[in-house]
Amino acid sequence: MAALSQRGASALWVALLTAASTATTLALACATPFPSLAALAAVHMRRPGGVALILLAWLASQCVGFFLLGYPRDGSTLAWGFALGTAAVGSALAGYAAVRALDYRSVAARLALAYAAGFTAYKGIIVGWALVLGGLHTATAPDLLAEQFVRNGAILIGLYGLYRLLVAAGVPPPPQPAASAT
Repeated sequence: MAALSQRGASALWVALLTAASTATTLALACATPFPSLAALAAVHMRRPGGVALILLAWLASQCVGFFLLGYPRDGSTLAWGFALGTAAVGSALAGYAAVRALDYRSVAARLALAYAAGFTAYKGIIVGWALVLGGLHTATAPDLLAEQFVRNGAILIGLYGLYRLLVAAGVPPPPQPAASAT
């Protein structure tokens, strides 16, 4: 795999992390860990690959929801699907912006920063959509927010472990963001 181009390595990681995200989506009944994926992407992938990852993970989660878990095909559910997509992309963009704004050398610090920014953006966008689509109480319930923050943080640790394991096994890492390419 050493001869894999940068574009090929990026595509490989998008596919690998989308598959890992889909497995998580299935295990958690469609609770895709977008802030976790966004943080990992912001630290270890260039923005185009990271946004592609988020969009493919969103598409996979929608397919799981509608085709495997039997989500209703009504206007409200479709609107919430779109809302989740916008929140997922917003999460990724916030993670990239935070990592770019503060130049930490430590991978752990960059992951934590990208995760905090991504989670905050994700939930903020969800709250904005809840004002329009309904469900504001659920979107802002402190116990649910805390549970989601911890669960996504644990998933981030697992995804980072998978990333390190695959790199150690010889899978070429994706092209790194310019800020961390030292």
